[in-house]
Amino acid sequence: MRKYFEFDKLGTNYRREIIAGITTFLAMAYILAVNPFMLSGADLPADLKANYPEFGAVFTATALAAAIGTLLMGILGRLPIGQAPGMGLNAFFTYTVVLTMNIPWQQALAGVFVSCTIFLILSLTGVREAIIKAIPKGLKYAVSAGIGLFIAFIGLKNAGIVVANDATFVALGHLAFYNENMKPEEVLAAKNALLAIFGLIVTVVLLSRKVNSGIFIGMIVTAVVGMIFGLVSLPEQIVSTPPSLAPTFGAAFQYLGDPSALFTVNMLIVVLTFLFVDFFDATGTLLGVASQAGLLREDGNLPRPGKALASDAIAGMAGAVLGTSTTTAYVESTAGVAAGGRSGFTAVVTGIMFLLALFFSPLLSIVTPAVTAPALIIVGVLMASHIAQVAWNDLDEAFPAFLTILLMPLTYSIATGIAAGFIVYPVMKVVKGKAREVHPAMYVLFFVFLAYFIWLRE
Repeated sequence: MRKYFEFDKLGTNYRREIIAGITTFLAMAYILAVNPFMLSGADLPADLKANYPEFGAVFTATALAAAIGTLLMGILGRLPIGQAPGMGLNAFFTYTVVLTMNIPWQQALAGVFVSCTIFLILSLTGVREAIIKAIPKGLKYAVSAGIGLFIAFIGLKNAGIVVANDATFVALGHLAFYNENMKPEEVLAAKNALLAIFGLIVTVVLLSRKVNSGIFIGMIVTAVVGMIFGLVSLPEQIVSTPPSLAPTFGAAFQYLGDPSALFTVNMLIVVLTFLFVDFFDATGTLLGVASQAGLLREDGNLPRPGKALASDAIAGMAGAVLGTSTTTAYVESTAGVAAGGRSGFTAVVTGIMFLLALFFSPLLSIVTPAVTAPALIIVGVLMASHIAQVAWNDLDEAFPAFLTILLMPLTYSIATGIAAGFIVYPVMKVVKGKAREVHPAMYVLFFVFLAYFIWLRE
């Protein structure tokens, strides 16, 4: 095993790799609570919950998808990188595909499976480089930043820090609960909003102090404080058998064999968005983490890039079958790298930790909107940092990026933001006399996304 994972070449050992693997798991563990919460619609009114799979099944799917993806990355890709259902992709799945586009969650899972299958083909055929070159850098960064703002907005909304307002659309929620004229439900909402703010402050302090598992620890501290003040229920037990996968396992198959369900404009947009976000998120994360670990080749590329990207794609396909949104590489893997992880054995340890986590599902009873909100907001901040990479001094680059970023949270749709940016970008270039600078693929996407808007208006 030492020889397979090249311990001597990488200057590492079992102890260091095990510590690094556990560190990566702790940095990623928040997804075990956040992803089921996002996909099950736990923050939605009761009449909408019927559209979603059971919370427990999504937890099991999340843990298994993370374990499968991480083990594949460790064994095949031999990189110290963990995988799990991606933040942003789960938000797109729930709030855009299911709630806005009214696509059944089973059909949405079929879209995830198709997009990951295409990703696998692109990874194995070497088309990846051509596609990366086709999409402008500014739009890539804008998509990531826009998703970050969208996720943060969801966190603020779920916590009640931002609420609906008839006059201004949104406003600051109730943060004072000592007003005697307030209704009991308003007092409870105010207390939960304050709990979320407390959790956010704790998480920010931990991360600013370079605590690798700061998001996870922040959620635990928030939940404990919530239990002390009666805002979070105590778990009835700690260990149990994993929840059944029956409500979600194989649900995508009923649509995969139905051409009328797959070959529609809406489903084309769904598949393209899943593919686009996962493709560039995975590529960027793999390069970033490998660079920090000093694993990049002399030409700046990944070692075994085909196997690494194929591991990502296969994990996404497995996750869709199990019942969760797209699985992708996690930037939190840098925590394990910082702890000394250098080989795929780090990822193997992380994958085993996700398997062990299957038996602690009762602890999810402490997950409330106030507990998950800080994690969503912080992840949003980290993703929004890509705004700095946009060429703001060049209007034909800045304006499409700005629309992409702005429209995602304001329209409550990741797909709308991407579509707007991909329509405006070639138009701006043509108007400025730079039509030849636009890759032919961008013109194809222009018509695809234009059809998407026309379809929505109908």
